[in-house]
Order: sequence, then structure tokens, then C-alpha cells
Amino acid sequence: MSLTELSIRKKSDAIVELTPNAIRQVKKQQAKAGKEGWYVRLGVRGGGCSGLSYVIDMEKEPDEEFDVVYEVAEDVKVVVDRKSALYLRGSVLNYDIRNLMEGGFVFENPNSVRSCGCGTSFTAK
Repeated sequence: MSLTELSIRKKSDAIVELTPNAIRQVKKQQAKAGKEGWYVRLGVRGGGCSGLSYVIDMEKEPDEEFDVVYEVAEDVKVVVDRKSALYLRGSVLNYDIRNLMEGGFVFENPNSVRSCGCGTSFTAK
């Protein structure tokens, strides 16, 4: 499905907000991979120490039937599948490097009651 055919929601409809640091890092990674203009896929899948693991990936063509698409910044569009949206709504994605051992993309998820030590998985409410 082409970009013009896909209904893209406004930033105010965001399921997951991206901080300016996260947006900058997404753009850097897209450029490094030669995938400028691709969508950023955010989601969850079963697994990890706490039950659900976060998913961050790049995707060329989302499926309008199963995905919610919205724009967070110029040239940065996010896609979240409808099932993951139930677990991610209201979350914020940040990019933070604390030191060489920690950091990277970090979700602040109000739907999480517990997360693992590394922050890549969580237990939902």
C-alpha cells in the first residue's frame, strides 16, 4: 500500500510518543541502514524475563488493516499493530546513553507493573 493510500494520524493521536533524542536516533539509524523514510515499527511480543518484550524495527510498508500509523516528526512515521497498542498506549520512547553498559532506547510504559533489570521486557497490568 502506498503512502498516499495509507491513513496517517496526527502526532496528537500517538500511541507511543518519541522524545527529541529518540527521534534523532531513529533518523541516524535509518540513514545508516539506507532506510530513510521507512516506518519505525514499535510493538510487543511474548517473551523476555517479565513476559512481554518490546519490539523496535524498521518497516517499508505497514498493513492498514492491522496497523496504526502516525507521524511524530518530519520524515519519522511510527507504526504499531493494534494488539501491541493495547500494551503501549501512553508510553514514551526515549534514547539515553548513561554509560557504555546501559542505555539506548528506553520505554516509559504506564501499562507496566514490573520490568526486568535491563528494561527490554515487562509485565502488563
